[in-house]
Amino acid sequence: MRFPRPPRLHCSRGIHSLRAKLTLANVALLALGIVAATAVSLMGMQHYLLDQIDTELTKTRDSLASSHLTMRQIDSVAVLRFVRDRLAPGETEDRPTPDTIFAAVDGGTGEAVAVLGIAPTPAQRGLAAAVADPRTLTGDAEPHDVTVHGAPYRVTATRLSDGTYILLATSTDALHKGVAKALRLDLAVGTLLLALLACLTLFSVRRRMLPLEDMVETSSAIAEGDLTRRIPSSQHPTQEVEQLRLALNSMLHQVESAYRTRERTAAQLRRFVADASHELRTPLSAIRGYLQLYDKGMLREPAERKRAWDRMMAEADRMGHLVDELLTLARLDQQPELRLRNVDVSCLVRDAAEDLRAQQPGRPVTVGADGALLVHADESGLRQVLGNLVANVRTHTPADVPVRLGVERDDGVVRLCVADEGPGLTAEDAARIFDRFFRAGGGAGSGLGMAIVQGVVRAHGGDVAVRTAPGEGLAVTVTLPARTPVRP
Repeated sequence: MRFPRPPRLHCSRGIHSLRAKLTLANVALLALGIVAATAVSLMGMQHYLLDQIDTELTKTRDSLASSHLTMRQIDSVAVLRFVRDRLAPGETEDRPTPDTIFAAVDGGTGEAVAVLGIAPTPAQRGLAAAVADPRTLTGDAEPHDVTVHGAPYRVTATRLSDGTYILLATSTDALHKGVAKALRLDLAVGTLLLALLACLTLFSVRRRMLPLEDMVETSSAIAEGDLTRRIPSSQHPTQEVEQLRLALNSMLHQVESAYRTRERTAAQLRRFVADASHELRTPLSAIRGYLQLYDKGMLREPAERKRAWDRMMAEADRMGHLVDELLTLARLDQQPELRLRNVDVSCLVRDAAEDLRAQQPGRPVTVGADGALLVHADESGLRQVLGNLVANVRTHTPADVPVRLGVERDDGVVRLCVADEGPGLTAEDAARIFDRFFRAGGGAGSGLGMAIVQGVVRAHGGDVAVRTAPGEGLAVTVTLPARTPVRP
């Protein structure tokens, strides 16, 4: 039987393949981890540096507030060193936005005023302009963010005894530049890690998915008709893939066995139907022929009519016997429920021998069945087995050929043997002796007797074997278990 050629299976290597999806998933998870780690680290670093700046500004503001100085006192020489060392603006023409800005603001106008007799610098005026209301700064514990000439600052304020406000600001430009530089470094390192992970994942997934590609190739070969293909074992299998390989190979073995069994059964069924049709056609043709002779008035003599009647009855009996045997085989194929009980096989053998002596008084019959030998079996089935074996001897051997019937128990089994000294069978005929409708040498009978014997014995969980050769007779041995297993 040929299979229709299916489309060739193949592993997809595009974006929808499992390999690409696993790689993208790993890269996406690592990217999320890198982004989260970078965000947390940069936020922590920024918070730490801003906290240091705020601490320094707050410490300076608290120092001025606790000194109770006035603007005039600040202008005095006594505090000149303090102002120069701690609060000098550090502004130059090349650097309009110094790191720190100290500005005095008039409480009424909100404009920057001179310090130490020095006019306010652009940075100081810019800081005063950026702080709309210094009073809000003095009331807050934390410094605020402002922008002076485009540069970011953290600013706080305190109020002197004479009502003048002192603004203290520190640049955060270096902080933001450091955070940006750290971000660029993290992104570069993260991108490198992502690329490295993508390469390693592709290599690892490709190596791990080689067994799956073997499964796809094997499935394609099986789909094209090669039922003998199996999935080979990989060099470094994972537990799950190896379990899948074993399960698939077991399934493929079952599929192949089922397919072979179906093919064999289909062939046997076709042969059986053909043989049954042929066997039934012969008696039907004979009966139809005699009926046509009777219908046309060609059977005028009573003797001719009686002979025709006897022939039709014989053919009808033959056809009925054939139908009964076919029904028996059909029931055996359906595995019928056996009526099991203790049966004396020795008694059955002696009965079969007596029947054979009555039918053929001139045949020498030897019986080896002394005493009682019990077996748990279906009595009617065993009687049918013995009847068919004896009928086989009676039909296919001359009436003076000796026959021996024997039964014995050996190692937990019961062996029943029917042997004759007839012409025997060739090896080819012996191989087909249990085939349905097989008759060695075209002999008499329906050719179903030995098939029924095999079916009944197998229903009991036993086996049938033959030993024969041309000119050496035929010996059929039936082996039955001492106790027939109960079917589930």
